[in-house]
Amino acid sequence: MQLADRTWPELGSYFESESLAIVPLGSTEQHGPHLPEGTDHIIAEGFAREAAERTGYLCTPPVRIGVSEHHRQFHGTMWVDPETFRNYVESFSRNLAYHGIDRIVYVNAHGGNVQHLREVGRRLRRDGIAYAIEWMWNESIPDLVDDLFEHNGPHGGPKETAMIQHLAPELVREEKLEAAAEGGLRTLSDDDLRRHGARTFYDAIDNTDNGVLGDQRDATAEKGEQLFEAATEQLVALLEWLDDQRFEDLTAKPHV
Repeated sequence: MQLADRTWPELGSYFESESLAIVPLGSTEQHGPHLPEGTDHIIAEGFAREAAERTGYLCTPPVRIGVSEHHRQFHGTMWVDPETFRNYVESFSRNLAYHGIDRIVYVNAHGGNVQHLREVGRRLRRDGIAYAIEWMWNESIPDLVDDLFEHNGPHGGPKETAMIQHLAPELVREEKLEAAAEGGLRTLSDDDLRRHGARTFYDAIDNTDNGVLGDQRDATAEKGEQLFEAATEQLVALLEWLDDQRFEDLTAKPHV
């Protein structure tokens, strides 16, 4: 059920019987010399659409620009300020609640959005508007991700490369995989991120010259398909679990 493809009478029929919505969110930002800037929102849309197809739940149009200022030094990266992002997501989430939605899953594929989506969910729950939670595909299958790749970096690395090889292979610059690995940071340890307990970097370019973290040379479309199927199963299970819950059990607990 794709909201943007339906007429208002058709959507009225959905809201009469269902109260759950799927919202895909990503970013438009650099992902190294081998992946498109739309990597995150392509992945988020892929999961959201597939889960909606399998379950029949409502899927909204995607949010394709997120909190990405930490990639700003690389050409083409787009971002919005965190407060603007939070307010925008909260506003359209309240709009969904106006139509009868009281539970929302933010299908998110960009790490920079995580804390802000959780804050929006906290506000909506606090006000008794809706129960909204953030879901990130790789966090639903961490063991499989680690098993498939030797150097699994958090950005532009093999898991994202494999996912785009599966979802949109025509957008992967296969001839750039070697350069991406050689010009990026293959492994990222805590020693690279902190000094004496303090986080000492702010932007991606502080750690990687070409924007890549990880070694994507062992990424394949077949691994991407394996990741996609496993994570989609987790997302479908989450949606079905959430739909089964009583809304009263999802709301904020009263003061003791």
